[in-house]
Amino acid sequence: MSRLIAVAPAFPGPPRDQRAISEIIAPLVTGDDGRAGQLMRRLHRNSGVTTRHLALAPEDYADVRDFGQANDLYLSIGTDLAERAARDALARAGVAAPEVDFVLFTSVTGIGAPSVDAALVGRLGLRSDVKRLPSFGLGCSGGAAGLARVHDYLTGHPHDTALLVCLELCSLTLQHGDTDPASLVASGLFGDGAAVAVLVGDAHPAASTGTGPQVVGARSRLYPGTAGDLGWHVGASGFRIVLSAELPDVVRAELRCDVDGLLAAHGLKTGDVSRWVVHAGGPRILDAVAASLDLPDGALDASRESLSAVGNLSSASVLDVLDRTQRAGVPAGSPGVLLAFGPGVSAELVLLHWPAAG
Repeated sequence: MSRLIAVAPAFPGPPRDQRAISEIIAPLVTGDDGRAGQLMRRLHRNSGVTTRHLALAPEDYADVRDFGQANDLYLSIGTDLAERAARDALARAGVAAPEVDFVLFTSVTGIGAPSVDAALVGRLGLRSDVKRLPSFGLGCSGGAAGLARVHDYLTGHPHDTALLVCLELCSLTLQHGDTDPASLVASGLFGDGAAVAVLVGDAHPAASTGTGPQVVGARSRLYPGTAGDLGWHVGASGFRIVLSAELPDVVRAELRCDVDGLLAAHGLKTGDVSRWVVHAGGPRILDAVAASLDLPDGALDASRESLSAVGNLSSASVLDVLDRTQRAGVPAGSPGVLLAFGPGVSAELVLLHWPAAG
């Protein structure tokens, strides 16, 4: 097993009111199409989002017109944000930057070569021989998949320390003049943010201390025939959202089998799980998770709180939900399941355990 010893989110700028964002963004997306503008505002009201953080002031998105410009902003603003989240996580963990042996970086809202994690080496003071693994394409499942892959690394390197860095500036993918329903939904659902987790292998001295959960196991799944339900269409204007209205139905039909399989491998059932850490994919996704797993009322409160406060942060979302879950308190000896969905359609599940005190 590995042990998560700290997690820290970071956000750009102040929280901005969803209604105020809608009024500024709507003309950029829908132009003179009054019907589309009305639909967009209604979708924003029903998104479950009250406030969001944005990489830019809302009025500045009128000037972001092409992919190159948006990606330059992603690299400059995003690297600063990822550095802030990483510094906070390391401080919470009591870990000095040179102690880090492995960095997994995941993002799906911008690209760079060298990637953002390379820039973090010098900024944070990581060792020049630190092992790095940048990832693109996991989408909203990146935080869950990242935890699983860091756990895999630490299983083979039990004395090591690792960072998982999730960075998403979803607002920079805004498509001017795109009135496709998926684009209208996305323009009100996603927020900007970063989150960093610090984990250690089970032979590391910090593995026996602290209040963070152990990572016990993981499971990955690709659902056949769903490749066109979620992802990006990449073109000259950048990343255009692919988001099917059928996605909640996929979750509702398929998730239970995967969760049951992960839990059964460790002698558990859904009723044994005290904490559900689910990426804030939107109200319909959260409702589908609750229905598929027959969860009690309140089981997804941390996810709904995250959605309301900061929107869907894509890969960083599940770490923000984990941070909220931890700050709310978790009974010692509790098992938990962390899960997220991404392009494919894929599901990534991680089994957690908060050890008993002492």
